[in-house]
Amino acid sequence: MITVRGWKTRQIGELGRVVTGRTPPTAAGDVFGDAYPFITPTDMDGRRVLDRTERGLSEKGANLVNSSQVPEGSVAVSCIGWQMGKAVLVTRPSFTNQQLNTVVPTGEVLPEFLYYHLCTRQAELKNLGSVGVRTPILNKSRFEELEIAVPPEAIQRRIVGLLSAYDELVENDTKRIEILEEMARLLYREWFVNFRFPGHEKTKFVKSPLGMIPADWRVDRLDSALVLQRGFDLPVGARVPGTVPIYAATGVVGTHEIAKAKGPGVVTGRSGSLGTVLFVREDYWPLNTALWVKEFRSVRPVFAYFLLSNLDLKGMDGGAAVPTLNRNHAHALNVAIPPVGLVHHFEALADDFLRQTETLAKARDILRATRDLLLPRLISGDIDVSSLPLEPAAS
Repeated sequence: MITVRGWKTRQIGELGRVVTGRTPPTAAGDVFGDAYPFITPTDMDGRRVLDRTERGLSEKGANLVNSSQVPEGSVAVSCIGWQMGKAVLVTRPSFTNQQLNTVVPTGEVLPEFLYYHLCTRQAELKNLGSVGVRTPILNKSRFEELEIAVPPEAIQRRIVGLLSAYDELVENDTKRIEILEEMARLLYREWFVNFRFPGHEKTKFVKSPLGMIPADWRVDRLDSALVLQRGFDLPVGARVPGTVPIYAATGVVGTHEIAKAKGPGVVTGRSGSLGTVLFVREDYWPLNTALWVKEFRSVRPVFAYFLLSNLDLKGMDGGAAVPTLNRNHAHALNVAIPPVGLVHHFEALADDFLRQTETLAKARDILRATRDLLLPRLISGDIDVSSLPLEPAAS
């Protein structure tokens, strides 16, 4: 490894204590709770800091695996499967499962610098994992042997300060997006689930197959409101990079030069991953793993997005080896369809929330791209940090 003058080459094992996580025996009962975060690879979704985990440990569970507790200021790294190499900063006493190795730095390296450094080594960590097995694993000893170029503390602090400034802006935009999305969801539920829409006080309610609903609403099959259609095949080799986003079951997976569907539109998973519903502003190409709304009959795109999001599509898995949503089964669902005027009123409000989230998401993507360009050059010493501003421009 070539290092910059004044930077020292150290192995992970020399920079701190490495702790391999453990899962408490579930036979003991009541081991999960909310006393401590319990970090697993599935929690590691690219965030620098985890503000929530899928599960936590109770005091009882923590006592059973107390020797594997990791303190605030540690860096947890996934060492198994496709998540291998992903890292996250630990900001409160936590536990991890056995698929993670966590470095508890002893002082020569700042936790944040170690985190950013490891973010640049994910591909290398994957290559260090055992090969020839179904699920690659990077064992503790090989992980401890990974070499890292460590600069003097003053340089570490400046690098961390620059990268953290970008990440804080990204995290702020993400929080704002989540708040706006939740506001729109709450508005939909208030009007169309709880029936507390403008003027509901003067509305007469009648019995229906779905329970009591406003008298001027109707209950009908989903396909009376919208028509779902299977997406189109497009092998990777046939894609020509362009401006048209390609949507799979859970989001954008590339671009193409030709669109198959006009925006605005709505996409949800058909095969492999079910339950995610996506609103698409521009023209797009829905892949064959997705269902897209081919026809909006008695609703409009924004309302259709919230209507589908509020249905339990994930629970409609047909039971095949690969989770699959049969559009005919979805079409047969009964839904309460409100008057057109109320749909238009809701769309005017909810679309404003969606447009704000789209603007924030674009700004966030620019910040992420800039950070990702800087990250490897800062960590390798290619950029003289003394020549850079202390903070990025605000979004």
